[in-house]
Amino acid sequence: MHPGLEMVESSGCSHATKGEGFQDMNADMGRPSRRQLLKRAAGLTGATLLGSAVLAGAGTAAAAVATSKRFDLTDGSTEWFREILLQDNRILQSFSFDNTNKHLYTAQLVQAGRQLPGETRTYTGTERGTNGDLCVTRLDWQGYIIGRMYLKGFGHGVSIAAEPSGNSAYLWTETASVPDSADVGYGTKIARFKFANGAVLTPDSHRVTTFAPVPGSDHNTIAVDPVNSRLAVRHRVGGAWKINLYDLATFKASTFTPLAAITQPSVLTGVTFQGYTTFGQYLYTMDGTAYSYDSAGNRTSESNTYVTSIDWNTGTVVQRSLSKAGESLFYREPEGLAIQVPDTGNPAAARLFLGFGSEESLTETDKKASFYYKDLLV
Repeated sequence: MHPGLEMVESSGCSHATKGEGFQDMNADMGRPSRRQLLKRAAGLTGATLLGSAVLAGAGTAAAAVATSKRFDLTDGSTEWFREILLQDNRILQSFSFDNTNKHLYTAQLVQAGRQLPGETRTYTGTERGTNGDLCVTRLDWQGYIIGRMYLKGFGHGVSIAAEPSGNSAYLWTETASVPDSADVGYGTKIARFKFANGAVLTPDSHRVTTFAPVPGSDHNTIAVDPVNSRLAVRHRVGGAWKINLYDLATFKASTFTPLAAITQPSVLTGVTFQGYTTFGQYLYTMDGTAYSYDSAGNRTSESNTYVTSIDWNTGTVVQRSLSKAGESLFYREPEGLAIQVPDTGNPAAARLFLGFGSEESLTETDKKASFYYKDLLV
């Protein structure tokens, strides 16, 4: 048992058991290029950057979300943290910001060999993935770990959301995990619970409030727009991927009338989906895979990480851009998007964050997390 962990509630079931220094001086580096400086000065909308091939991947939508600015995805990415440690040694899955208390929350699958309170043995990483057992780490904005908790039977952690409350936060995650055809557990519902350092929760814990906004759906995940107090819920129903946008207060009251409803654009078909977030009028998604290497440790692939912005009102793909943020990381797997607001009194200074998981080498495989951000709104 890990010291300091508290088994809050047992589900009564057996728990045998995603797709990470120095500023990266590459094509997606933080220092603005002459073109970027000119764009900032001129206030260009970036509409001329849209290609017909991208627009052909548009989804469908029904909404009336107020117009807003969007992040320019071709703008350079600035490094925030490079290769920091999280509570467990597995890959970062997703993250979210508590902008009020200046905390960062991350989600990972529980590492192999970890024995939690109430468990009679250790479990493999594969067993943890099948069961949907997650580790949540809380960090301050200097990158230091200041808390952790475990969620047994919740899901894969593709996306999480933080809702500030006092000097802590409520967290939103998937829950009621069910293994898919590959024996990987994904949530069938949405959970809300107060972060409690050292706690171990199960889906039926009295501390967990459960929501089922789309009955019959699976692969439920959630993201937050901290400026406009909205939640986005991605799910699969009838084999089709959908993303709905809700008012936060209304959702908490279990009134699931979406402000917007999108069918995921076809441009995201056949890619490895790695996370999403929402800000104003736009949904942002991330897809891509880790670098590949030969047996000698030589990299044999380049970045295939794409960030896409989608208009909630139309389902139109507004922009899709290759990201080389953190290109020099070893391994480098894209893992999540989130909105940070460094000054809550100035939402115009919001940042779109990209997360990456990495490892030191082929032999040093404990995973670390890195974060980069874009802040040009057009």
